[in-house]
Amino acid sequence: MKESFKMVTRKHEKNRGCDLKLFSKESADKIREFHKSFPVYAPTPLAHLEETAKCLGLKDVYVKDESWRFGLNAFKVLGGSYAIGNYLAGRLGKDISEVNYETLISDETRKELGDITFVTATDGNHGRGVAWTANQFKQKSVVYMPKGSALERLNNIRAEGAEANITDLNYDEAVRLANSQAEQKGWVMVQDTAWEGYEDIPTWIMQGYGTMGLEAQEQLPEKPTHIFLQAGVGSMAGAVTGLFSAIYGEDRPVITIVEPNKADCLYRTAEANDGERHFVTGDMNTIMAGLACGEPCSIGWKILSDYADHFISCPDYVAAKGMRILGNPAKGDDRVISGESGAAAFGCVAEIMTNPELADLKKELGLDENSRVLFFSTEGDTDQENYKAIVWDGKYPSTHKN
Repeated sequence: MKESFKMVTRKHEKNRGCDLKLFSKESADKIREFHKSFPVYAPTPLAHLEETAKCLGLKDVYVKDESWRFGLNAFKVLGGSYAIGNYLAGRLGKDISEVNYETLISDETRKELGDITFVTATDGNHGRGVAWTANQFKQKSVVYMPKGSALERLNNIRAEGAEANITDLNYDEAVRLANSQAEQKGWVMVQDTAWEGYEDIPTWIMQGYGTMGLEAQEQLPEKPTHIFLQAGVGSMAGAVTGLFSAIYGEDRPVITIVEPNKADCLYRTAEANDGERHFVTGDMNTIMAGLACGEPCSIGWKILSDYADHFISCPDYVAAKGMRILGNPAKGDDRVISGESGAAAFGCVAEIMTNPELADLKKELGLDENSRVLFFSTEGDTDQENYKAIVWDGKYPSTHKN
C-alpha cells in the first residue's frame, strides 16, 4: 500500500440520534470519583507547547501526557479498572458509587466473589491495565497479544501476574480467540470493542476513559478550537468526542480522527457513509501498534458518526515525526515522551502544517495561527527499544523534504 494522506469531512445535522448521557460531564465526574479512590491516582499533566505551536504556524498546542497514568505509562488502565470495578460491584449487588478501591481489594470482597478470571486481547497497554487491575483486586487474568507484539509489552503484562502470550493472529482475530476462551471457560471478557450481545463492558471501558478527557477539559485555560484524536477501534476517540460534545454542544471544538493507512477502519466507514461498519483485514503492519485494529467499535462509531468532523488516514512516518518533536520541542516547552500510537495525531498535524503539498488539508481543517489544538498522548515509551530506534536512530524518516 502506498502511504498517503486521505481525509473525509462529514456534515452533521443538528438533530443527531446518538444519546451522550453516558459520556456527559456528570457521568465523567462520577467515574473519576471511583478512580480517585486508587492510592496511585493523580491527574496527568497537560503539557503546553506554545513555542512549538508557533513553529508549526498555530497559536497554541496542548498535549495530555498519559505516560504518568498509574505508573503504567499509558491511559488504558482507566478503562479496564472502571469496567472491572463496575463488573465486581454488580456481582456484589451494588452500584459503582457504593464501592471503591479499598472495598474491592479487601479479603471480605475476595471471599464473597470467589475466583474470577478476566481475559482480553491487546497489543500491550490495555492488557497491562487489565492485568494490573485484576492483580490489585486479587483475581486472575489471561491476555492474548497479536503477532508482532513487542516483548517488552508482553513482559510488562506478565509482571502484573497475568498469563500472557503472543499469538500468530492479527488483533481482531486475537479478540475472537479471547472471546471464545471466555465462553468456553466461564471467564469474563474485558474488551474495548463491542458487538451485538457484548456492549456493557465496552461501554464501561469507554466511560472510564472519560476521566482523562475531564481532566484535560478542566486543565485547559480556554476551550480549544480543535481536538485531534488517534483511533484504533475508536473507543478512546468516541469517549473523548462524546464528553466534549456533551459539554459544548454545537459550540464544540472541531474534532478530527486520525488512523494509520494500514488500519483505517473508521476512515473507510466514514468514507462509505452507508450505515455499515467497514473492516480492514489481514496483516496491519503499522508502527502504530496500538492503532492496528481493523474493526470499529460499534458504540464508539455511533458517537464519532454523529459528532466527529473529519477522519484522516495517514502514513506511518507521521507518528515517528510526532515522537521526535514531542520529545524535542521548541525551547521552553514541556517535553513529552510519546510512543508510536500516542504521537500519531500530533505528528499528523505537524506534517500537515509544514508540508506545502498538504495545504488543501490544512485549509479544510481550518488550522492557522489562531488555532488552539488539543492532543492526547495516550502512551509513553512502552516499547523502549523501538522508541530509541525511531527517535535516536532515525527509523521511519519522513518522505517529505521541506
